[in-house]
Amino acid sequence: MSELLELTVAQAARGIANGEIAPDEYFEAWRMAAATDDLNAYLWRAEDGVGAEGPLAGVPVAVKDIFCTEGMPTTAGSRILEAYVPPYTSTAVRHLREAGAGVLGKTNMDEFAMGSSNENSAYGPVLNPWDRGRVPGGSSGGSAAVVAGGLAPCAIGTDTGGSIRQPASLCGIVGMKPTYGAISRYGMIAFASSLDQCGPLTRDVTDAALLLGAMEGRDPCDSTSVGIEGGVELPSREGLEGVRFAVPAELAHDAIEPGVRTVFEETLKTIERLGGEISEVPLPHAEHGISAYYVIAPAEASSNLARYDGVRYGMRVEGGGDLIEMYESTRAEGFGDEVKRRIMLGTYALSSGYYEAYYGRAQKVRTKIAADFDAAFAQFDFVVTPTSPSVAFKLGEKTDDPLAMYMNDFFTVPMPLAGIPAISIPAGLATPEGGGPRLPVGFQIAAPAFAEQRLLDAAYALEQGIGFDAKPGGDD
Repeated sequence: MSELLELTVAQAARGIANGEIAPDEYFEAWRMAAATDDLNAYLWRAEDGVGAEGPLAGVPVAVKDIFCTEGMPTTAGSRILEAYVPPYTSTAVRHLREAGAGVLGKTNMDEFAMGSSNENSAYGPVLNPWDRGRVPGGSSGGSAAVVAGGLAPCAIGTDTGGSIRQPASLCGIVGMKPTYGAISRYGMIAFASSLDQCGPLTRDVTDAALLLGAMEGRDPCDSTSVGIEGGVELPSREGLEGVRFAVPAELAHDAIEPGVRTVFEETLKTIERLGGEISEVPLPHAEHGISAYYVIAPAEASSNLARYDGVRYGMRVEGGGDLIEMYESTRAEGFGDEVKRRIMLGTYALSSGYYEAYYGRAQKVRTKIAADFDAAFAQFDFVVTPTSPSVAFKLGEKTDDPLAMYMNDFFTVPMPLAGIPAISIPAGLATPEGGGPRLPVGFQIAAPAFAEQRLLDAAYALEQGIGFDAKPGGDD
């Protein structure tokens, strides 16, 4: 069975389709692997079986616990939804099942997807398989950890400000945020509705394309979903001849670790070796992305999370007081500190007298960031940056400093604000500041809206040029 676990999703799907691999045997091999979870990465392991015929027949998928799944617990990493079992299934998961996949389990996450380290889960932090004393990134840290740690062949997560790409970077795997609207958000528990997007976390770019192709599409249940015109094909590009890559001067962030900067510069040399062209491009408003994001996202969260009141579903804290006291007691006990912090920030930003000064101004910055990307893509095919300013940091290192934690999203938030797709691929290993084992570094590529196919093709060609094959616990 260990040989089955070494296969990529595309290899296994091809073997199953050809009759060389029994789908039940393949699914059972991964079910047994998932049962060995020592990373606190799974909140619940499913009893799902092999799906129907399709391109993903027999393939198990780990699902972030923010996707509603009928008959399966769905908590969004929060105590306030601890006993919640949805009566319906999210469109993204339904599409995967229709393609033949089955749910392997629900993965741990920062509560309501609010976090960059997976330390905000009500069910304890997820551990990074490369170094169990470090974070896997967040908020899709559980999904990233199960793929990197050999506990699932692939997973799905959500990306609001970098919550797929950043954990993919810290765990040494591929993570992709599609264009806003490429995949339906129906059944995906909302954090910030104008930013949230589902996407795959996989071992390689080909597997990411396979999952994206199964999930994308228009959905009558989500008016913002439009799908990807022409669908998604598996990438096969060789070389990067004639492809123009831009490095934004304004994102030359002072906090980039030396090891991360070195890997990034070496990757730029690989692009040139493969025939690509590298130039600098101005993105004058991108440096304000963090400020805009941490106004817009909490504002939308304060609205979305108002539904958790102890009346309709989830936890209810009974007391001798009136309805308002029940609301307050339920939310005080059910929500964690980071969720409470963001609700307060968002409510303040939307309050009378402050709306235009904060939320309105942040939306104007968002428009400027989108215009900057449009101007860049008029000259270049892609914009590239490090995915994260650092490699995985130690558990507890930034929990007492929210601003330092938020800066982990410096390179990833501009893309969701602009609504464009981006992918993180592993580019190498670096030694963290202060010493320790060499850890993965991600390389981020962003593309124009709905240019997923070109993005996947370029990422695939670069992936082949880099040849990253390191694994947790392996030899550098």
